Amino acid sequence: MFLTYCVPIVCDQVFPSISDLCFCEITKGAMMQMLSFGEAIAISRRSPDKLFKILEMYETLWGLIPEVDSIFCGSSGTSVRSEVSGLLMRLGEAAHGTFAEFENVIEQDGSKTPVPGGAVDPLTRHVMIYIKKLCDYKVTLNHLFGENNEVPKLLGNSNGAPVAHGDDEQDGKEELSPLAKQINSLTHALQNNLEGKSKLYKEVALTHLFLMNNVHYTVQKVKTSEVWALIGDDWVRKHTSLMRQYATSYQRAAWSKVMSLLRDEGIHSAGGGSNEVSRVVLKDRFKSFNLAFDEVHKTQSTWVVVDPELREELRISISDKLLPAYRAFVGRYGQFVETGRHPDKYIKYQPEDLEVALGDFFEGSSNSMILRRKPAPHQWALSQACQLWITVQCAKAQLQIMICLM
Repeated sequence: MFLTYCVPIVCDQVFPSISDLCFCEITKGAMMQMLSFGEAIAISRRSPDKLFKILEMYETLWGLIPEVDSIFCGSSGTSVRSEVSGLLMRLGEAAHGTFAEFENVIEQDGSKTPVPGGAVDPLTRHVMIYIKKLCDYKVTLNHLFGENNEVPKLLGNSNGAPVAHGDDEQDGKEELSPLAKQINSLTHALQNNLEGKSKLYKEVALTHLFLMNNVHYTVQKVKTSEVWALIGDDWVRKHTSLMRQYATSYQRAAWSKVMSLLRDEGIHSAGGGSNEVSRVVLKDRFKSFNLAFDEVHKTQSTWVVVDPELREELRISISDKLLPAYRAFVGRYGQFVETGRHPDKYIKYQPEDLEVALGDFFEGSSNSMILRRKPAPHQWALSQACQLWITVQCAKAQLQIMICLM
């Protein structure tokens, strides 16, 4: 306020003919000292955490341009106006470079230790926080990136992983702002990084679960923030589709072996009629199923699906495929082992037991509950018969004691 009003008035009164020159000479030193601080920031090391401070300085200086032009007018103020304009340009370049450095950080973040259980990677959380913060400066960033019309690459890789098309295939549906294109570039870099990290897992199914978790997390963060309005519905649809592809790939990799053991192939005797069942093969099939399910239960109880709704949705999807197949298999072939010796060695679980066991999945706990088993129908009948026999024997003993006492 002092520079704006007091000094110019004094100069006009004391030096009416050279007031502009006098004012510029008096204030130039202080102005240059203030601008030097901005210059130091503009040429400092490109660190992603400095971006928002640089943007605040850029916005402040940008807003002062009309006032600087008014105060430092004429030829005497040319050098000051030039310095302010140059600093504004260098701050813009610093913002560009800092943003680019953040993208490099995402691409080069290469942990050699996989996230336990396939949970959401810390980098994913950090990137989404950063992207949400960018929306607070969308006007300034759209101005800075206005001349950058490069289109982001496709999501995914060329190694057979699920791929969602990038925004270079807009088909005229949505016109993206410059900032939206840059955010697409960041999410593309993040996706590439996650695909690289997914290869650290030994289990193929966990690879897909990890990618599913992380893509789902990004979609949810976009949908619950201003980012959605910025990057549009197409981005959300494509990434939701990508997440579904990973979920399907997980189920295929994790359950194909278990489900294959519930098929009819190979059970019927080769030399007999088409309806003759090989009991040896059938017993081995039941035992193999028990072992396979136990292993899946032990392993996937330690895996993680962070979002409760997604976790339950995945359990239901598995249950809808596994339980009907198991019920049908036991219904067709259970009779052939239930009439033999130790049938519980083969029909170890009832369908209800499997349903209970699925409740342990994706909790990330190494201390999952022990599989609870309900007795098979033949076991229940045998138990009831034993209890009846014991009751009868006790009644006989009591009757003999009473006769002796008489």
